[in-house]
Amino acid sequence: MKANFVKVALGAGLLAATALAAPTAASAKTLVYCSEGSPEGFNPSLYTAGTTFDASSRQVFNRLVQFKRGTTTIVPGLATSWDVSADGLEYTFNLREGVKFHTTEDFTPTRDFNADDVVFTFMRQFDKDHPYHGVSGGSYEYFNAMSMPDLVKDIVKVDDYTVKFVLNRPEAPFIANMAMDFASVLSAEYADKMMEAGTPEAVDLNPVGTGPFQLVAYQKDAVIRYKAFPEYWEGKAAIDNLIFAITPDSTVRYQKLKAGECHVMPYPNPADLEAMEADADINLMSQEGLNVGYLGYNTAKEPFTDPKVRKALNMAINKDAIIEGVYQGAGSAAKNPIPPTIWSYNNDTVDDPYDPEAAKAMLAEAGYPDGFTTDIWAMPVQRPYNPNARRMAELVQADWAAIGVNAEIVSYEWGEYLERTKKGEQGTFMLGWTGDNGDPDNFLAVLLGCDAVGGSNRAQWCNEEFDNLIQQAKTTADVLERTRLYEEAQVVFKREAPWATIAHSIVFEPIRNEVVDYKIDPFGGHIFYGVDLAE
Repeated sequence: MKANFVKVALGAGLLAATALAAPTAASAKTLVYCSEGSPEGFNPSLYTAGTTFDASSRQVFNRLVQFKRGTTTIVPGLATSWDVSADGLEYTFNLREGVKFHTTEDFTPTRDFNADDVVFTFMRQFDKDHPYHGVSGGSYEYFNAMSMPDLVKDIVKVDDYTVKFVLNRPEAPFIANMAMDFASVLSAEYADKMMEAGTPEAVDLNPVGTGPFQLVAYQKDAVIRYKAFPEYWEGKAAIDNLIFAITPDSTVRYQKLKAGECHVMPYPNPADLEAMEADADINLMSQEGLNVGYLGYNTAKEPFTDPKVRKALNMAINKDAIIEGVYQGAGSAAKNPIPPTIWSYNNDTVDDPYDPEAAKAMLAEAGYPDGFTTDIWAMPVQRPYNPNARRMAELVQADWAAIGVNAEIVSYEWGEYLERTKKGEQGTFMLGWTGDNGDPDNFLAVLLGCDAVGGSNRAQWCNEEFDNLIQQAKTTADVLERTRLYEEAQVVFKREAPWATIAHSIVFEPIRNEVVDYKIDPFGGHIFYGVDLAE
């Protein structure tokens, strides 16, 4: 199947600029999205980092519950309704009937979506003995980071259109979590066929979903082609063809946007915003981001095992200079690991001051009067929370040199960068996060919880006091009590300093004027169902 998938992908070829802008038939509508990079993959349960993957997977897959486009409101998806038991330990989902799966060269579905697909999707992640658990590496970062292996007791098919999740304890953010990408439902029938063929990884490489668009072809670092799925349960998309023109350089993306070679682009260069604002052909959309950009310390490695060292390095960083030089004013200094737009944000937190002299003194107190040598891993891609990681690393490098810490800037291809930082090869590293569901747990547990160490907790930080607080917060539905616990957890985070919190950014998305009804997704995705092109 791998060979066949590559054959299909390479058959797409590189698209000429004119082909990007023009539909192939008089009646067809083709929207071109100039994306910033190739996807990590197409199965959302296997990845957490975003980039093109977020935009890609959301076109192909559906979840039991979903967020209304452009809002944080949870609405039915593949489930028409759900019930929660009085003790909060059972969630019963009533499934939608008549939902069709996509067809590929190697697979024609013989039945509609049903409970078997839901059970397959989650048991693959939950059950280590499941035949698909280890396929494609079997690293289910989201599932593990949210303590799902301990939370879930059983997943039961009640009948063809009813599924029950039985939990070991109440979980306040459970429904919101089920609207996240990792919960995208895959076809069990397709998986069975690919396993029989000896090519189970095809399920992750050449996805079959129930979403508004289906994958046609993919050429790494060049293009992804989708077509509207005519049998989509919410109705066929207004756009007939959706093309991702993979364009890593933001300047080139902007040139393509101005030339009409693409209709939508993410992550513009802050220096270009003024020109975009003045361009009569471009609508520059903006929204305060549900995000945080940070520099993390590998707390499992010396000297970063010592909170004093981490606090000293924090105090050496001039965040105001970073906001001006990297974000060019389109951001604000971060003091907490969650953005101020999310509930339970602790306004009373006191940020680490920019104080190089105090930083030197604290380093000496920690046993490093002459500083030390380390690294700064800088992301190779733009993200909504960090428009220029290389430039940020250079500024931090200079700040640390002023207190005797010499840091080498390191970078790798994005997929390799993520894999290596997950393994803990780095000393310090730059990353960030855009919220998936508007719940504080999505930041605090997923990025900093003990269950996430070795996965999305790339600081390798497991603090018992912090973890107890966030685990308690999960088990109560009382928002005031959850707020109190999360506020306490933020105090512990600030005291222990596993990260230097850098910035919360404003998200900008320039689109061409002919694009109709596009909305900025508060969770950092790019959703094209519901979008049209003016005639």
